[in-house]
Amino acid sequence: MPPTLALQPTPALAGWLNGLIGVIIFSGSLPATRLAVAQFEPLFLTFARASIAGVLALSVLWLFRQPRPARSQRLSLGIVAAGVVVGFPLLTALALQQVTSAHSIVFVGLLPLATALFGVLRCGERPRPVFWLFSGLGSLMVAGFAFSQGVAANLLGDGLMLLAILACGLGYAEGAQLSRTLGGWQVICWALVLALPFMLVLSLWTLPATLDAITLPAWLSLGYVSVFSMLVGFVFWYRGLAQGGVAAVGQLQLLQPFFGLALAATLLGEPVSPGMLAVTVAVIGCVVGARKHARQPSPTRR
Repeated sequence: MPPTLALQPTPALAGWLNGLIGVIIFSGSLPATRLAVAQFEPLFLTFARASIAGVLALSVLWLFRQPRPARSQRLSLGIVAAGVVVGFPLLTALALQQVTSAHSIVFVGLLPLATALFGVLRCGERPRPVFWLFSGLGSLMVAGFAFSQGVAANLLGDGLMLLAILACGLGYAEGAQLSRTLGGWQVICWALVLALPFMLVLSLWTLPATLDAITLPAWLSLGYVSVFSMLVGFVFWYRGLAQGGVAAVGQLQLLQPFFGLALAATLLGEPVSPGMLAVTVAVIGCVVGARKHARQPSPTRR
């Protein structure tokens, strides 16, 4: 993935544009996963998507002759791999066997807060107090709506989604911190390559006895979550986080339920209630408010 793929118009706007493109790409992940787990086992889906993306990442790194990461960077790459290559895909795939994609997408509204918290812990960012007010308010609205829809009825699925959000938030923050020295597209490529040997072995171990019954929509969904959710989206997302700040740009994830719910309704025919739309519209205002009170990060590597 060449460094010029991520948009870089001006320093002030680049982080938000790259971040928004990443969010739009990620918005298709849960509906696509929902389609895929209807015919693929969650474990195989997790390992296969990481393997496909890992092979592509290895090819890109070889094509652009990227040097190996320094030894001091490998622990951070391991955290990124554990959070976004394995943790989030596996936990969401398991959760989507219990809940609908429309219901699970609501929990993505908690991801900006988790990302911001890990941004403070791992990246040393210090947003202003008002930022936390907007971020917390948006997250509370999303969480409150989820509980109002009977979260106890899907305790396992929702518990898995919450764990997925924590794993993903840590992976986002760690990757953004590393992007400032290693580069955004290099981070996700090396994280995928780091996990590739294990993912390939586990993919073969969990390979279904027969693939004859797998339909085209399931194959297309596997392709989407492998190429776009696991690789292309992160090219833009990590670059955006590193440019505009983990806490600030991370608030764009509050828009992800809006895009995701639209896809769930359009592609899967799942019901989207007026309450879901109302929460989504309300949290958009929180993105605007949070952006005004987040400090700018230091310059990043291109």
